[in-house]
Amino acid sequence: MIDESWYQKPLAVPEETSAGGVVARLENKQIYIALVRENRGVEYVLPKGHVEANESLEQAAHREIEEEAGLANLQLIAALGVRERLNFSKRRWKKTHYFLFTTNQIEGSPTDPYIEYELHWFPLEQLPLLFWPEQQELIETNCTLIVELVDNYFRNLSK
Repeated sequence: MIDESWYQKPLAVPEETSAGGVVARLENKQIYIALVRENRGVEYVLPKGHVEANESLEQAAHREIEEEAGLANLQLIAALGVRERLNFSKRRWKKTHYFLFTTNQIEGSPTDPYIEYELHWFPLEQLPLLFWPEQQELIETNCTLIVELVDNYFRNLSK
């Protein structure tokens, strides 16, 4: 169970930097958000992962989304913030930088070589409970901004 202990940084724990994204698409005037789940599990997460050497945060987020969700046709819209917690093994302090991307792509073919991911789209107003509470909080906190930026992006595309 994910409780407050995951969000309290222990002394002398090494840090790692990750990047990921909230990927949105517009369909019939409704915003859909891409979520992934691992190995046919039941919990959903935002796609994210480690930043590799010589890779910007934005490039890492794009790569991780492509690997985990199979979405390659992405447009970077904005930074959404940083969330911090212990990693799954509780041996590293993870700082994840999240970005908002848009796409017209519906189907994805995840390419992660180690974990089998499945892509699922959900209406922004009807998201399932996410495994990591800070990801849920990220979307809820930025919901108005996400709607505004995605609407503006697709409105400008149609001009």
